[in-house]
Amino acid sequence: MSNEGFATLFPVMIGLSGVLFTLGVIGVLVRRNAIIIFMSVELMLNAANLAFVTFARSFNHLDGQIFVFFVMVVAAAEVAVGLALIVTIFRSKQSINVDDLHSLKG
Repeated sequence: MSNEGFATLFPVMIGLSGVLFTLGVIGVLVRRNAIIIFMSVELMLNAANLAFVTFARSFNHLDGQIFVFFVMVVAAAEVAVGLALIVTIFRSKQSINVDDLHSLKG
């Protein structure tokens, strides 16, 4: 895509990134299910990745795309650890509702 074509697409991509991030924040603040909260956090990370790639493309630098790679690695590790914790908590408490987990005593 040419720079002229991307110049018209730039505000749309940044706006989409903002909308996705806002939906993720709303999901974290409103929902009480631990899996939905983790999905909302992943949505926020992907919104940030979209903004990084958009800015990297607009300034013709690879720094944003390299940073996206590291964010994706951290997100994958977060999912692995987070889901392992959710499975362990579900086995002991029989619930993944965050309100039911006010104490982690066995």
